[in-house]
Amino acid sequence: MSEEEKSIEAFLAGSAFAVVGASANREKYGNKILRCYMQHDLQGIPVHPTLNEVEGEPCFEQLSDLCTMVHGVSIITPPAVTNQIIEEMIELGIKHVWMQPGAESKEAIARAQEAGINCIAGGPCLLVVLGYRDKWTPVRSS
Repeated sequence: MSEEEKSIEAFLAGSAFAVVGASANREKYGNKILRCYMQHDLQGIPVHPTLNEVEGEPCFEQLSDLCTMVHGVSIITPPAVTNQIIEEMIELGIKHVWMQPGAESKEAIARAQEAGINCIAGGPCLLVVLGYRDKWTPVRSS
């Protein structure tokens, strides 16, 4: 097993994941990543500074606002924001991050690795690894 495969396996070993850069727009990757977690019966928790809800889930302004400790963080943000998210992860003790393509920065990767965070960057997208069905809609039980 390659190092990247080991990192991905360790990342996916959890059950709760923050999606930083979540979007209410179903065409954006921040929405697709959240729905991908849901499709695979994993808890995806949307994080976005200006949204209240995404796909029926309460949305949090920042990682430190989460009510649940997450195993990992999927980042779908511009690289400058990714750098800030890594610092917040370090403060909170979150040990797994998946920087989706386009969210990476050399500084964020180096800082994550320096802090001992399992960092997936520059590789495949979560949607490809887990498999994603675009027409899927979450079913809410009443």
